[in-house]
Amino acid sequence: MSATKQAISQLPRNVWVVTITSFLTDISSEMIFNLLPLFLANVLGIRMAGIGLIEGVAESTASLLKVFSGWFSDRVGKRKRLAVAGYGISAVAKPFLLIVGSWWGVFTVRFAERVGKGVRTAPRDALIADSIDENHRGLAFGLHRAGDTAGAVVGLLLALVIVWASQSGALSLSRETFQRAVWVSLVPAFLAVLVLAWGARETAVTGPKRQAPELSWQGLDQRFRRFLVVLVLFTLGNSADAFLILRAQERGLGVLGILGMLVMFNVLYTVLAGPLGSLSDRVGRRKVILGGWLFYAVLYLGFGLATAVWHIVLLFVLYGIYYGAVEGTARAYVADIVTKEQRGTAYGLYHAGVGLAALPA
Repeated sequence: MSATKQAISQLPRNVWVVTITSFLTDISSEMIFNLLPLFLANVLGIRMAGIGLIEGVAESTASLLKVFSGWFSDRVGKRKRLAVAGYGISAVAKPFLLIVGSWWGVFTVRFAERVGKGVRTAPRDALIADSIDENHRGLAFGLHRAGDTAGAVVGLLLALVIVWASQSGALSLSRETFQRAVWVSLVPAFLAVLVLAWGARETAVTGPKRQAPELSWQGLDQRFRRFLVVLVLFTLGNSADAFLILRAQERGLGVLGILGMLVMFNVLYTVLAGPLGSLSDRVGRRKVILGGWLFYAVLYLGFGLATAVWHIVLLFVLYGIYYGAVEGTARAYVADIVTKEQRGTAYGLYHAGVGLAALPA
């Protein structure tokens, strides 16, 4: 434990800056995007198929940008500028949720916000990987995921307070309550952009003799290609977490109960992300990832068999164990098996593979 604490204290500046940026961004995003399925269903009257279409198309189409953004960061040797631009696009899109009144308006805003995520994600992950050595890479990505998820906890708690103050124990979400949450979310969204812009330092390979990589599947390490194929196959068995939220509401859980469930899920994720990332530094990434995947399979079997609301709540909270084990560890593993000059491209393909497989899933 003391060795882990010492390693945490010695993590470089970029890891902390990116972690704080993700913390602030998730405060903003989790305040509104976990309420968005309820806004679509309760206020706009959109059916579940329409909600799935909005989420799936926005996520999957924007995922294509992750490939080109990651590759471009390799080509120009710059990670920070693209990451800042991506966070900026997402922040600018969010205020438009105050005025949308139809499904296509929500889709447009959601798509624009996901475009920002598509631009920033691969360069940001490459920036972290470039800033840390292999022996502490799992810890660094675990800490980043913990910071990201801690922001989700804070955002959900703020949303819970807003919902409680606005409409108490009502089963359905109102437009006024959703708009209040959007207004509050804008502060951390724009603050995150400023933190990254002023705090991060560029680390990518630069110089006139540097060879710009080609956007080529064959040019990537064979281990990465195998891992990506397996990851896509695994993701095809997934479904949007928004459906789990709506399933809980269908079983009688109110808005406050749903937010409480999400808070508990994210607390468990936050607590476990760092230790499980550090564990992957010691026992190997593959063991931790495989363990997380097996646990995921058991959980989804449980979701299929669940009949009572407390079943869904318990399973959803335990879902945080899977995220804590896999999310940061998988990103560290990508950095382990590709060269520094190809990390942006690899992260772009990694995130795009997951995002595109999520649409048919």
